Amino acid sequence: MNTPAHAVVNLLLLSQRPSHRKTAAIVSGALIPDLVIILFYAWHSLLGTAENQIWSVEYYRPHWQTWIDSFNSIPLIVLAMLLCWKTGRNWWLVLLASMLLHAIGDLPLHHHDAHRHFFPLLDWRFASPVSYWDPAFHGNWAGLIEAVCVLAASIYLYFRHPVLRIWVLVCAAVYLIYWIYVFNVWM
Repeated sequence: MNTPAHAVVNLLLLSQRPSHRKTAAIVSGALIPDLVIILFYAWHSLLGTAENQIWSVEYYRPHWQTWIDSFNSIPLIVLAMLLCWKTGRNWWLVLLASMLLHAIGDLPLHHHDAHRHFFPLLDWRFASPVSYWDPAFHGNWAGLIEAVCVLAASIYLYFRHPVLRIWVLVCAAVYLIYWIYVFNVWM
């Protein structure tokens, strides 16, 4: 899924009794797994690396993949969750639960760019037959379904939980800005 979509979906799934503190943990946890990718992209953009080079060569370099996979590792996230649960760190537990949902949400939606979701235990990558972005693997449909789900979840959350309104508006605005960027750069 696209990074901003994770925030909206995770808010939908984890905000039964929302507060601003809990919502901050959910949104942070939804974004952290892709933070390394965002930093990677910013770094290569500053270096002036061509878009095609960034996504076809640089992204697949082992050092970047190790960092990316570390933040998308289900075993590492679950281990951290157990530590937080044992020590009563509830805010961190919510953040990690959101990270876990992000990893689980990505698992069936990546093909060529699949993460090692069981790193460091396994180097295996699940190359899904569906990609959230690649038209060769139903990316057009996956993107459309994602957009409809984000819109529906945003509307539901906006009216169901008034405390979430500003969060939902910000997430939806970032999602819209993301798509404007995609169409201007990659289309």
